[in-house]
Amino acid sequence: MILLQSHSRYLLQILTNRLQNIDKGVELDCHWVEFDDVRYHIQASIKNPHLLHLSVSLPTPPPETAFSSGLPLGAIEAIKAAYGTVVQILDPPRDGFNLTVKLNLSKLPPIEEHKHDLLVKIASVREVVMGAPLRVILKRLASRSVPSNSGMLIPLVHRPNESFFLVPQVEKAIVVFPMRFSDSIDTVLATSFLQEFVEARRTAGLNNAPVCQWSSSPPNELKDAPEQALSANAVISPRHVEGKKLDKTVWSLSTFHAYVNYHVKCSEGFMHTRMRRRVESLIQALDRAKPDDNANIATQSKSFKRLF
Repeated sequence: MILLQSHSRYLLQILTNRLQNIDKGVELDCHWVEFDDVRYHIQASIKNPHLLHLSVSLPTPPPETAFSSGLPLGAIEAIKAAYGTVVQILDPPRDGFNLTVKLNLSKLPPIEEHKHDLLVKIASVREVVMGAPLRVILKRLASRSVPSNSGMLIPLVHRPNESFFLVPQVEKAIVVFPMRFSDSIDTVLATSFLQEFVEARRTAGLNNAPVCQWSSSPPNELKDAPEQALSANAVISPRHVEGKKLDKTVWSLSTFHAYVNYHVKCSEGFMHTRMRRRVESLIQALDRAKPDDNANIATQSKSFKRLF
C-alpha cells in the first residue's frame, strides 16, 4: 500500500530550485491543483528574489464545519508555531484563496539540514492548516486532559463539501469517516479494502495499531449526519499521538478517505488491465484457430480423375 506524502512535492521542488538559483532572479508565477481540490499559487519577482508569495485554496467546507476568517480553527496559531519569522501571513488573502503568506528565504537557518527540514515543512502547509483543529484535540488526548467538548461530535473538513467526525474523550478519541462513492463497484472494492484494516490488527506486530471497524450503516455517532454508503471508524489512544507520532497521525487521519479512494481506483484500474490482457489473449487464440487462406486455395485447386 502506498502512503500519501504530507508535503507537496511540486512546491518543495519550486522552493529548492528557487533557493539554489536565487542569484539569477528569475520571475516566478505557478498555479497547480492537488488531490481533494487543494489549489496553490506561488509568485516571485525579479526585484526581490528572496521573497515569495504563496496562496492556498482549501476544499469548500460543508455547512456543519467551523471556519474562522476562511481557515480551520487554530490554523493561524499553527502557522506561526511551525514557521516562525520565515512566514508572514497576509490579511486579507488574495481573491479566490483562503490563505496567502509571504516567504522570506533569507531568514532560513544557515545549517543545510535544518534549512531542508524547514522547506519540507513549508511544503506541508496543507497539513499544517487543515490538520490544525485535529492536532489541538489530539494534543489534549496525549496529555490526558479533560476536553471541554468531551463526547461531542466535531466535524472536520477533508474533502470538498465533505467532513469526517471526531468524538473526543479523556482516554480515547473516536474518528468516524463517512464513505460516499458514486459507483457501486467502488463501494464493493472499498468494503474489501476496509476489511483489511480490521484483519491487519490481528497480525503480529500490529497489536498496538488503532482499532478500526467499518459498517454499511451509519454508527450511533452519525445518526444525525447525512447518509452515506459506508462508514469507517478508528479509536485513537494516547499512545498513538505521543511525541513525533502526533504529526503522522494527524496526516493519516486527514487524508484517510483519499488514501482509501486512491487504492480503490488503483484496484479498479488493475482489474481493467487484467481483463484487457485476457481479452487480447482470447483474440489471439481465435486468430490462431482460423484456417489459412493459402491452404484453402491449394486444397480447392486440386482435381481428381476417376480411373475406371
